[in-house]
Parts: sequence; C-alpha cells; structure tokens
Amino acid sequence: MTAITEWPAKLTAGWLRGQYLSGLLDPEAVIREIIRRAVRDKDMNIWIEPPAEAQITPFLAALKELNPQEHPLWGIPFAVKDNIDVKGLPTTAACPEFAYQPEADAAVVERLVAAGAIPVGKSNLDQFATGLVGVRSPYGETHNALRPEYISGGSSAGSAVAVARGQAVFSLGTDTAGSGRVPAALNGLVGYKPSLGAWPVRGVVPACASLDCVTVFAHNLEDALTVDRVARGFDEADPWSRCVKREAAALPGKLLLPQAPLDFYGLHADEYRRAWERAEAAVQELGLPVERVDCTLFSEAAAILYEGPWVAERWADLAGFVETHREAVLPVTESILSSGAAERHTASSLFQAMHRRQRYKREAELLLRDAVLVLPTCGGTWTREQVAANPVGANSDMGRYTNHCNLLDLSAVAIPAGEAAEGLPFGITLFALADSEHLLAGAGERFLAEGHSPERKDGGGAIGDGDAGGGGVGVAGGGSTAGASGGAVGVGAAAELSVSGMVTLAVCGLHMRGFPLEKQMLEHGARFWQEARTAPCYELVKLPTVPAKPGLLRQAAGGNAVELELWQMPVESLGAFASLIPAPLGLGRVALADGREVTGFICEGYAAAGAENVTAYGGWRYLPAD
Repeated sequence: MTAITEWPAKLTAGWLRGQYLSGLLDPEAVIREIIRRAVRDKDMNIWIEPPAEAQITPFLAALKELNPQEHPLWGIPFAVKDNIDVKGLPTTAACPEFAYQPEADAAVVERLVAAGAIPVGKSNLDQFATGLVGVRSPYGETHNALRPEYISGGSSAGSAVAVARGQAVFSLGTDTAGSGRVPAALNGLVGYKPSLGAWPVRGVVPACASLDCVTVFAHNLEDALTVDRVARGFDEADPWSRCVKREAAALPGKLLLPQAPLDFYGLHADEYRRAWERAEAAVQELGLPVERVDCTLFSEAAAILYEGPWVAERWADLAGFVETHREAVLPVTESILSSGAAERHTASSLFQAMHRRQRYKREAELLLRDAVLVLPTCGGTWTREQVAANPVGANSDMGRYTNHCNLLDLSAVAIPAGEAAEGLPFGITLFALADSEHLLAGAGERFLAEGHSPERKDGGGAIGDGDAGGGGVGVAGGGSTAGASGGAVGVGAAAELSVSGMVTLAVCGLHMRGFPLEKQMLEHGARFWQEARTAPCYELVKLPTVPAKPGLLRQAAGGNAVELELWQMPVESLGAFASLIPAPLGLGRVALADGREVTGFICEGYAAAGAENVTAYGGWRYLPAD
C-alpha cells in the first residue's frame, strides 16, 4: 500500500472511496490522521468525546466483515453531535450532570454504521441544543473553522467545525430552528435538513420533539445526499417517524426570491448584503423562471417559534432535570428553558398558535408548489466577544431566516455562495415542501455547478465538481459495448461533446455508487456528479446474467421514468471503460426527464424476452435483494 505523503485538508467520500477501492489507503491510516488533526485543533473546542483509537477500533474491526463495494459508506468517518446516542460513549447534550450511557445507537447512527461508516467521536454543541451561536457549552466555545475569533454557529457547532477542519467526512447535527444550517453557512459547508420524520429521531435528546430532525454537514451536496439515502426511512419504534421518499433530483418549475429588501446585521452587515445581491444575481442566471414573492408569512411563522408556546415543549422535556440541577445549566440556557413555564403559555395560547401555524402552512404549500424558495442562511455574523455582550439578541438574529422552516414542515439545504468578507463564508438556503426534497437536490446541484461551490474553486476533490455541461453526453445502464444496434453512437461522438476533457456518463445499474462495478468507474477516473431520471418512456428489465444487469428499453408508447446517476469521466478513459461492458447492451440515445437527450446504454430487444420487467421499482437501487 502506498503511503499518503500529503493529505487533503478537506476529506470527502469520493476521494476516500477512490483511495480505498484502488488499494492506496486503508481506514486505519485515515483514523490515525483524524486523531492527529483532533489533537492539533484541541483548543478549538470541537469535541466532547474526541476521536480516540480505543473507541474506534471495534468499528475498524467490523469493517473487515463488510464488502466495501456493497456498502456505500465503507470506511467513511463521521462525527456525531453529542445529543445523539452512540453506544459505548456518554450522551451529555453539553451538560456533564445530564450525561447517561445509552444502551444502543440512535437509529440514524445504527443505519450509518451498517452502511460501513465509522463514528469517530461526539462533538460539542450549544447546551441542550438551545442556541444558534456555538458558544453555550461548558466544554468551551467552539471556534469558527476559518476565523477563530468569530462564532461557529450552533447548536451543532462541533459537528460543522469537525468537517470543516478535516476531522470527519460528514457529521450529524440536529435542527429545530436552524442548527443544521447556520453552522454550515458560517463554516463554508453544505447543511442538509430533511423533511420532519424522514430520518428517525429515536435516540436523540429532544429540544422540541415535534420539530426536531437529524441533519448532515458535508463539503459537497453529493456526500450529504449519500448520507441521506442511508439514513432515510420509516422507523416503527419512533413515534415521530414517517415515510418520506426522496425522488431523483429534478429542477423546480420556478425559483422564488423575496420581494422586499432583507435585513442584515452585525459587524459585516454591508458585506453580507452585497454577498446576497451577488447570490440573487447568480440565481437569476440559472436558466430557471424566477419570481419575486412576499415573504411575510415566513417571518411571522418564525416569530411564533420562540415567542409562542413551543418554548414550553422544550420545558416539558427538560423541566424535571433543570428544576433539580439549575446550577448545572448555563444561565442563558436556563433562562430560555425556564421561560417555557411562563403563565402566558396556556392551553388556549397553544391552540391559537397551532391554528396560526396551520394557516401559514397552507399559504406555504400554495406558494412553494413546484417551487424552491431562496434566502440567505444568515444575515450576518458576530465575534464571540460580541455574542458574550449580547447573548440573546445575537442568537435571535442568527435565526432570522431559519426559524420558520420546521414549523411550516419544509425541507431545506444550506449551500455555500462565496464569501461575505475574507475568511467569512456566505451561504444561501433553498427551501421546499416536505415531499419535494428532490427539487432541493436539483436546484442545489444547478447552483453549485455554476461555480459557486468552494470545492470547484480549490480543487478539493469533492464529488460532483464536474461541469454541468447542459448538453453533455451520457452512458445509461449497467454496461454495454459500443456499437450495438438501436441508434448506436461511437466513442468518438462522445468525445466531441465532452466538456473540459470530461464526458458525462449516466449509469443505472452495477456501476452506481455502492454497487460492485463502482470500482470500474473510479479506476477510470470518474467522479459522481448528480442523480437524474429518464423521460417517462422506458422499461427497465433485469437480465438473467450473473450478476444480474439492467436493460433499459425505450417504448413507442407507455413506459415510465427510471432513475440514473450521472458521472464525469475523463474522455481518454472512455474507450477502455466501454471495452469492459458486455452485450446485449449498447450505446444509443437516451432521453432524460429534463428534456436533454444524451448518449446512453440501451438494451437490444431480443434480450428482454427472457428478462424480468422491474420498471415498477423506479430504478435498480430499489430492487429487493436476491
């Protein structure tokens, strides 16, 4: 095995999987490097339980029983916010006196570990997940990853900074009012907040149980969506769980921008305003319809989160502990939690607020139908010293454009959008309805593909930093030789349409992430770009080969859409790659749901006669295991 002489500052799943599958790196070496980095950054207060060899060794041993080609997160290290249970490590919620030893992993941790991921430690947070600033912890104020004198954002402070400082590929946070998005914006990351109930919250210390969700931080959208694919799903043991399927990424019918000027705050208010203006201009250049809308309903909904009776829900869960351990709770946290016991929070006031929220939800449903709302994630930032002087006001400002989200049952993704000032990242958040997360993926991919992601600027090896290439060619299907019948196109035609030396390959079978032939993609220099779907005129069959392969057949009438993955591969590798792909599949024209027609693998008609029709599953990934 070749030793790594220079590690990338940012660790991504795409880079690590490439190293693993090519035999250049093993998980043990990755963990040693992560521990070294954690020691290096000890004074940044990132961890409550920092990465340590003894606690990680059992997970490394378990990997030896898992096939890396069948487990999409094999050997991928992640951080866990310390209000989420990991068996064998105490859960503190940033309050030592509250600590307990969980008997099992939280449901989402269990799923990630089963997929091969390695939990490396428990990260710092605003105590009891009460705060958006990252400085409310007896374990120390978590420093910003880029400028330590500034706040890191909360409450998932340590989770975000661990990823930003290269001590994890991804991390788990939680989000009630913005805690999975604010730290992403302040540290230059992607923060993905799924729909309420889409990921189980069993094994999570509640903040507001009816509004809580687990989130993920990563360096790029694709890593976040890979985690989402593993973590998502109904959990019958979780009373808050529900079945929310995320469809393949698609573009919304329109993008919504606020009609009225927005408010900005803090030392860098003017820089943040200019950064937002640049982001607005970039949104208007994405080639999608843009509409200006009245955002009053979102600010009014946000106001009832902490001004209304939902603060009493926090008190309902923690009152027993706080009342008997007041000295163990930070004064600002105790003040916020105890406000839930105020006499104004009556049953009548609760129902009044619930009815107001229901009206706002209906307005949001109508406004966001086939649409994505774009807002700044934060309207400014503060130094840690400034927050100490104004702890409540500064924290309130940080939630100005985030608090409404869970109250209105929206999904959201925070993505980088340049810088407000040197070393101060700026980010935007895309909001969609709970059942429209695929629109977040499509719009987010489009925005980042236009060059607004830091990964595209610094060459950090992120998955998905290939050019968008709107008219790019593709190879769809589980594999084929070039030149098969059915409108075949040669490799030369693909090369002519390549962008910056890369060709777009669309795969729908064994070459997808987590499947046995992903290794061939990586060996030929390919990198995942995005998910896609065919036009609704195809059938997918399961060919009786060993292993079984998909066959994609276009129908003269009828058919359905089939999910694909788009990858970017160097043009010079395409010929060698195509030579590995057996008949009866061949290159032909494949129509995509967004109107593009690309080069892709088709199946010769004769092969379908003895094959199982699996179109109803919607894609190869959803077929039941043999």
